[in-house]
Order: sequence, then structure tokens, then C-alpha cells
Amino acid sequence: MHFPYRLRDRRLDDMKSLGGFATMTASAASSQLGAAVGAHAFATIGPAGVVAVRQFVAAAVLLPVARPNPRRFTWAQWWPTIALGVVFATMNLSLYTAVDRIGLGLAVTLEVLGPLCVALAASRTRLDFLFVLIAAAGVYVLVLPGPSSDWLGIGAGLLAAASWAAYILLNRLVGQRLPGLQAPAAATSVSALLYVPVAVFLIVQGHFNGMAVLYAVAAGVFCSVVPYAADVIVLRKVPARLFGLACSAHPVLAALAGLVLLGETLELHHWAGILLVVTANALAVTCSQWSGSPTVDPEM
Repeated sequence: MHFPYRLRDRRLDDMKSLGGFATMTASAASSQLGAAVGAHAFATIGPAGVVAVRQFVAAAVLLPVARPNPRRFTWAQWWPTIALGVVFATMNLSLYTAVDRIGLGLAVTLEVLGPLCVALAASRTRLDFLFVLIAAAGVYVLVLPGPSSDWLGIGAGLLAAASWAAYILLNRLVGQRLPGLQAPAAATSVSALLYVPVAVFLIVQGHFNGMAVLYAVAAGVFCSVVPYAADVIVLRKVPARLFGLACSAHPVLAALAGLVLLGETLELHHWAGILLVVTANALAVTCSQWSGSPTVDPEM
């Protein structure tokens, strides 16, 4: 007698998951669109200037919404929040530096190794070693190391990956110690304060012109405001596996955004490397879910 109701509930859950996955994919597309738009300001204010404006925009949006009260924070709440702010600053600067030097698609492909490492660290099965090999092969094919390789750009991409992994772990911790969006709001404010000297220097040098700031503000909206709104709407309601799969879409969307908005053309080995890294990430997240091991935290 209850079977039709269970079937209806399952269909509703499937529709919610499908809607949540679509929203997260749109959020990922927004992030890569914002990164591509922000890249147009690199020539004028540099990656650090774009990150500074992005952090200012994110803080301006999050603080009125979350309204954190730092005076009531305990040290157990403060230290991971400060650490998260430093990670914000490092992650965004290293990613944009990599984008400036090796292109959007390659930079984001390297960055997504961070969530992949977190997913693999949560489970130690025989398949994990296979996923590591696939990802390593993907990075090698993507980069094809040689005398002409931009090692600074590659290193910046890998630093962005390490920062994203740290972001996941710290966000999980502060999410347990602070309610709602208080931790991201406070951490973004810490990151914004770190970039005040950068903004002051650029203003004194006269580099903050209208178009550059406009591009950077657009990057802040598309990379921070839209994804945060998507987080509030869906990330508390969808399985962690779907979030991990949505992360796998970032390199492909970044490559497409770079192609359309920045005129970046990728060679065949670039696409092959992206495909291998995406496959390793998707399989790692999916198999971790099947084995009952924790994957990427949906609170991210």
C-alpha cells in the first residue's frame, strides 16, 4: 500500500538531485566565466589586483548577509577562520597567476587535483592507486614537461590545488564551529584585509582605471556571489557524490570559457590530459560514495 508513496518520494528525491546537480554545474560555469572575465584585467592591475577586488566584492556581499560578530568568537573559532582567510588569499592568487601564465583550462585542471586528493585520502582501496595513476598520467599528458614548460605557472596551479584541499578541510572544521555563513564571511574579510595594501599600491600608481575595475568586479560577482548563492540553495540538500562530480566539470568548463572569451586554443594532448584528470576525479568520488567512505564535504 505504501509502494506508490515510496516511488513518488524517490522520484522527488531524484528530481531534487538532478536540479541540485544542474544548479552546481551552472555555479561552476559562473566561476569559470568570472575567471575568464577577470583575466581581461590582468594586463592593467595584474592577478593580485583582480583578486583584491574580488575579495572586496565577496566581503561586501557576505558581511551584511551573515553578520558575524567577531567579538564573540572564541580562539577555537578564530584560528581556523583566520587560516581559511589566508587560504582564500593564497588559492585565488595562485590560481589567477596560473591562469595568467598557462591559461584558464590548464590552470583549473591542475587546481581540481585538490578535491581529488581529498576524495582519495578518505578511502584507501585498491582502486585508489589506479585513480592516482590516471590523475598522474593526466597531469603528465596535460603539461608534457620540457625545457619550454612554464614551471612557475604549473607550480602556481599546483599551489592552488593544495589550497583548495586545505579549503575543504578548514571549511568542514569551521562549519562545525560557526553557524551559517559566518565563517566564510569572516574569512573573506580576513582575506580582503590582506589585499588592502595591494589595492592602495595600485591606486597610488594610477592603475585602477574604470574597465579594469569593472572586469575585476564582474569576476567577484561571478566567482563569489553567484557560487555562494548556489551553496545556500543546494549544497545542504544534495549528496556529497554529486558535489564531487560537479567539481569534475570545472576543467572542461574552464577550457570552454578560455576558448570563447580569451581565445585560448588547446592542443590534443591538453584535452587528453583534462579528460584523464576529470575521469580520475569522477571515479574517485563515485567509488568513495559506493564504498561508504566520506568524500568532499558538501558544505564546501
